[in-house]
Amino acid sequence: MKHNQSTEDYLECILILSHETEFVHRVDVARKIGVSQPAVQKAIKILEAGGYVEFDGMHIYLTAKGEEYAQKVYEMHCTIREFLLLHGVNEEDAADDACEIEHVISGATFEMMKSFVAERKNNR
Repeated sequence: MKHNQSTEDYLECILILSHETEFVHRVDVARKIGVSQPAVQKAIKILEAGGYVEFDGMHIYLTAKGEEYAQKVYEMHCTIREFLLLHGVNEEDAADDACEIEHVISGATFEMMKSFVAERKNNR
């Protein structure tokens, strides 16, 4: 399965929702991402085919593979957001920009940001 921004956004959304509620439903994903339920249904089929989620007709579950990938994307999002905040970017822009940057950033640049954020946290 080709990884793209849409795939990563859905996996990250399902991960976040799974930490907020016992069961993740299509309607929850649709609301959080701002898409229609049919769009979510189509995405779920693609994610299922890739082995990232299981869907029992009502609930969406991340597989081990899906959770691992979603955790990586979410870590990138949180790190980039924190990096931007430490550089004076406001909350809303930092969150919005992190959503975009997490999909295109190189590994080397991400590692630099991660080290910078960790260093700043250790110096607090």
